[in-house]
Amino acid sequence: MGDTIVALSSGPPPAAIGVIRLSGPQAIAAATAVAFPLPEPRRAGLRALRHDGRLIDRALTLVFPGPDSATGEDLVEFHVHGGLAVVRAVENALLAQPGVVRAEPGGFTRRALLNGRLDLAQVEALGDLLAAQTDAQARMAVLGTEGLLRRNIDALQREVLMAAADVELALDFADEDDGGAFDRDALQSRLHALENRIRGWLARPRVEMLNRGFRIVLAGRPNAGKSTLLNALAGRDAAIVSPIAGTTRDRIEVSVAHRGIPFVLTDTAGLVSASDDPIEMIGVERARDAMAQADVVLWLEDSAPLPRADAVRVAAQLDRPDRPAPPAEAVGVSGLTGEGLECLWSIVHAQIAGRLPPEDGSALNERQHALLNRARGAVVAARQEQELLLIAEQLRAARYALDQITGAAGTEAMLDQLFGRFCIGK
Repeated sequence: MGDTIVALSSGPPPAAIGVIRLSGPQAIAAATAVAFPLPEPRRAGLRALRHDGRLIDRALTLVFPGPDSATGEDLVEFHVHGGLAVVRAVENALLAQPGVVRAEPGGFTRRALLNGRLDLAQVEALGDLLAAQTDAQARMAVLGTEGLLRRNIDALQREVLMAAADVELALDFADEDDGGAFDRDALQSRLHALENRIRGWLARPRVEMLNRGFRIVLAGRPNAGKSTLLNALAGRDAAIVSPIAGTTRDRIEVSVAHRGIPFVLTDTAGLVSASDDPIEMIGVERARDAMAQADVVLWLEDSAPLPRADAVRVAAQLDRPDRPAPPAEAVGVSGLTGEGLECLWSIVHAQIAGRLPPEDGSALNERQHALLNRARGAVVAARQEQELLLIAEQLRAARYALDQITGAAGTEAMLDQLFGRFCIGK
């Protein structure tokens, strides 16, 4: 991290304001060359920005000396006018200073991680926040950036370390007369409690459930009203509606948010037992696959058996005057008038409630879940070992897996992939 990096950290021009960040060992020197004299640390000051004696802009300038800054090193921000020419001119003026280079994607956040200002779990949550499209995604990500997961992982790490300390002590004094005083039962009890705590974390719904959206599949016979209902749930004409049977041949997917929760609505081909049209039968097969993978199945059939036990029977097309009375257990809806839609949404939300990540922001992502499961496996293996040396080795494996969750034992390849998700100025 010997270079000083610079990038636009706000939205692309044109904009009212452009925030240009400068971070690294030469940040203050480079900023001084462009905006002399700099304001006092952590106090905004209006400064004339110049390059080669030419006035570029007048901008609010803020100086944050390291290590108490967002990146853990000297950091300067220029709040310039957000036109393309101004932003380019200020960037070029800073890039002309010794030791200053253009930032790579996620460069500022990467420095915050490496300098201990953020842990890896917080960085991942920050990436989720940048990609959030619904209120629930944003809430979960914001809570994740507060470091709650790190504190919980640290608590697990302390338990492993205490157990490991007992084992290491027994190894050190194995040849002493009191070497047999080592309490294996106490170690077993400690490891059993630790395993149960880890299992509790692994049982929690993962954050990917919010990121990908819950899948709602609409299924039933041809002309059951699936496409009309999908359009009503989506709030727009996403699927073609026609009285001609077989209009929907393949799955149609639409992303929506309801009450801040992301959903993916899937309209499927009408289910038939047989057809001379091979394309139609491919659509039927894909519809069955979609139902198998769905989080919620809306079954638009009055009397046909439910395709799975948790499917919701929906009596669609209530607006039709010739429609038979729906069965008592069905949710009556009309995609044209909106009747029953909120009731249907309430049932959907009730079905997914148990699969929502906890609102305290402590949900795991796939990477963290896999590492925590690896730590659990090492703890289980330690309980099963008889030799103290092998127990100690398994506990070291558990500690390493926990370290990887928060980045204390991260690898460059994994970090490169993670920070590739970030914008240049982050």
